[in-house]
Amino acid sequence: MSKDIPSKLIRTIDCKQGAVRAVRFNADGTYCLTCGSNKTIKLWNPHRDLLLKSYQGHGYEVLDAQAGCDNSQICSGGMDKTVRLFDVATGKALRTFRGHAGTVNCVKFNEESTVILSGAIDSSIRAWDTRSRKNEPVQVMDEAKDSVTSIQVSDHEILSGSADNHVRRYDLRIGRLMSDYIGKPVTSVTFTRDGQCILVSSLDDTLRLIDKDTGELLNEYKGHKNSEYKIDGCLNSKDTHILTGSENGLVCIWDLVDANMVEKLDHSTTRAIHSLSYHPSDTCLLTASGDKFYVWKSKYAPSGD
Repeated sequence: MSKDIPSKLIRTIDCKQGAVRAVRFNADGTYCLTCGSNKTIKLWNPHRDLLLKSYQGHGYEVLDAQAGCDNSQICSGGMDKTVRLFDVATGKALRTFRGHAGTVNCVKFNEESTVILSGAIDSSIRAWDTRSRKNEPVQVMDEAKDSVTSIQVSDHEILSGSADNHVRRYDLRIGRLMSDYIGKPVTSVTFTRDGQCILVSSLDDTLRLIDKDTGELLNEYKGHKNSEYKIDGCLNSKDTHILTGSENGLVCIWDLVDANMVEKLDHSTTRAIHSLSYHPSDTCLLTASGDKFYVWKSKYAPSGD
């Protein structure tokens, strides 16, 4: 068993915020956020099972959140159609951005955490400047023909997945849009850590590794169940393994190169494991299902770590 695989369940944390819609590490992996169906966001130290703070302001379920690059702010989106900005230390809601015509599925900061990108069921991506006093988006990207389900942001690119079966990549340096047809609704998109490829999850029980520049299909990963729900896919911190949740209570892990499944993480539930977040540098995985989130580490990790 590779030390790079988080195969040992360290702890299970009952969030007490209804159903956990998403779990997300912060930038350095010290803390994490959970988004709840009870309209709250919670900040945790998952390594010590410590609840640090709760954030309230959304009028309905919170579906996604992210901590800023310096951990001073949190952006979030949810079923109340709003994007919100919170101050981490005080817990206060600093800004509320309205403009989406429906549920906000996903949010991401840009690298400097000065702009929030939000994707929604209204088929649009909107960019909100957190420094401006204006509440209108600074840009609207409405090329999608169905719900925008997932967003990733690099220093010069926006990557999005949509229920219209497409992955779109906006190159902000040259003002160019590139689109790849996947064939099934896309539920999750992410860049590999080296920025050369993109990993795409879709509703046909398949993950695809695609060359970012050519659109060439490099590999496919199968063996999990994903035909109904939005389920996250991700890579480990070294780009050596592919991970995804599954609709039958498992997380499946493959070797990136040979596409062999090397591990299944059994959560002792029949519910879908829909949200995953991998530590930026260590062998540590957070997963969410029902009203709980789970902390997984290498079985070679020191006891109590």
